[in-house]
Amino acid sequence: MDTQNTSVHPHAQSRIDGKNHPSHRARAKGHPGGVTHDNSRHTTRFTVIGNHLAQHPDLSLLAIGLACHIQSLPTGAPIGIKTLAARFPEGPTRIAAALRELETHGYLRRTRERTPTGRIVTRTVSCNQPGRRGTAPEPPARRAPTSPQQEPARRRALPAVPKPSYTSPDLLQTATDVLAGLRREDPRLLLSATDAEHLAPGVVAWLERALTPTAVRKALTDGLPTEPLVRPAAFLAHRLTAKLPPLPPYRVPEQPPPVRHPLRNCDTCDHAYRGPHPHHCGSCLPLRQPPPAVT
Repeated sequence: MDTQNTSVHPHAQSRIDGKNHPSHRARAKGHPGGVTHDNSRHTTRFTVIGNHLAQHPDLSLLAIGLACHIQSLPTGAPIGIKTLAARFPEGPTRIAAALRELETHGYLRRTRERTPTGRIVTRTVSCNQPGRRGTAPEPPARRAPTSPQQEPARRRALPAVPKPSYTSPDLLQTATDVLAGLRREDPRLLLSATDAEHLAPGVVAWLERALTPTAVRKALTDGLPTEPLVRPAAFLAHRLTAKLPPLPPYRVPEQPPPVRHPLRNCDTCDHAYRGPHPHHCGSCLPLRQPPPAVT
């Protein structure tokens, strides 16, 4: 007959079944039961609420519930006292007191701001974890540049430059060469390729006024200020516009030289002549043309 070994411990169970759950054993022993949870996992339309709020020792039940409601709202939803009083039965006085509780304990931040039209509005920020100030993003219009590298993208556009009446690849290349050579006159006039592309038409406008590239270069570099040039391209754009010389006096274009026809031999009179007609000279041509028709 086999003998049971009472010193061997029973095998551990992989999970606690319903009969071995502590709350089930407590009810089986007659202990007074507390809350039990019949939970299902949410996959849509849910909000995560911290126990520091749901079990806050100092907030009223109305404030806790109001904070949960506010945290469940989408960004931009109105949460003024009148709006909340129309939604819940507590009334504006109790709701205002609950909002002050949440503000005192850091779950709300309310500031008064002036809009561009001059209207005063209240901006409210809901904090799901008080003490972690700055987690709520600021509006894009109020956000400061995060690094100096972002500043060039926000700089103002360069001033306009004079527009020439005619441009060609050769003229633009000559103008670009003038701009590229300015740094030899003053190192502060070092330009980027984008700046030179913007300024080149203005230089062409000077060149078409019968100025040589050397004269344009001298006009742009004479009398430079002694202080640092923060934006040399903007300085040159202003100078190209402010010092633009007038157009030269209008000149009547020269008449094109007369056309010289080849030497020909007339088929009628056998004389040599120059003319557009290949077979008859000017004297014989009318004789060879048919008379006009009589109507």
